[in-house]
Amino acid sequence: MKVLVTGVGGFLGSHIAEHLIKLNHDVYGVDNFIGGEYNNCSYLPLEKLYPEDCCDLESMLIATKGIDVVYHCAATPHEGLSVFSPHIITKNNLLASVSVITAAIQNKVKRIIYCSSMARYGHQQTPFTEIMKPKPQDPYGISKVAGEEMLKTLCDTHGVEWVIAVPHNIIGPKQKYDDPFRNVVSIFLNRMMQNKPPIIYGDGKQTRCFSYVDDCISCLIKMLDDKEVVGHVINIGPDEEFVSIKEVAEICANVTGFNEPFIYMKDRPQEVKHAVCSSDKARSLLQYKTTTTLKEGINKTYQYIKKQGPRPFNYHLNLEIINDKTPTTWKDKLI
Repeated sequence: MKVLVTGVGGFLGSHIAEHLIKLNHDVYGVDNFIGGEYNNCSYLPLEKLYPEDCCDLESMLIATKGIDVVYHCAATPHEGLSVFSPHIITKNNLLASVSVITAAIQNKVKRIIYCSSMARYGHQQTPFTEIMKPKPQDPYGISKVAGEEMLKTLCDTHGVEWVIAVPHNIIGPKQKYDDPFRNVVSIFLNRMMQNKPPIIYGDGKQTRCFSYVDDCISCLIKMLDDKEVVGHVINIGPDEEFVSIKEVAEICANVTGFNEPFIYMKDRPQEVKHAVCSSDKARSLLQYKTTTTLKEGINKTYQYIKKQGPRPFNYHLNLEIINDKTPTTWKDKLI
């Protein structure tokens, strides 16, 4: 099957593409490398890689020509930052999605698999289930839900199959670990490996689930041609192991051997306190199961960063709103 993966230089997109190639699919990729890295997709021949911006409709018309299935992973997935840089986040999430969807429909793609986010749920009773009405609390979540609605409306109108995947917080090798605005596990590990304490926003009692990338990928690959998943929104990730951010920092400290006190900063605006999902639907439709524990996943992420070498944090995105609510960690580049 001929498959296009957007955001192929990113964490999730690169893993999807690599697995599809191993299954002998004909894989193409798109990435503008704002948040992705070429090394993540260096296995992809240059003639199959489009170094283009997904917001550019003409480029997406070229990239989707002759494609059977699109995995739309491209995004600027910075939930906390979106409150302070809403323009760039919304542009690279919603406009990019509309461009990709439009081009895919024009070129008669059979199916679009849209990677959404738990940010779609907002402040609701946990665990989140797919029957809940989305209540996003920040521009990132709003842009992802808007992309979902565009996908459903356009695909239903024009006869294209769609699936919406909602992964839990994914960790593992290839995750960008020098981004100060996202990927809390990688930020903790990268700082500790430079003998810097983790910075925790609020009291650290926020609860999350973290999914090791391979466990998530197994479900996403099945979405390629499974007829049972068409027209469904599906949470993917471990719902047996809820954990607080403080506990995550403690696991990272144990893995790295870091023994200094943690730093606590004031809460970030609009951050959802408890964000964990039920994965019953994924178990039913995709035979989802957790094979890697949180501690094992964090250790594998640590081993990847150790091999690559810790890096200084790269403030590659500009703050668009700076005021007394903007975290000082970002304003003053303290991470």
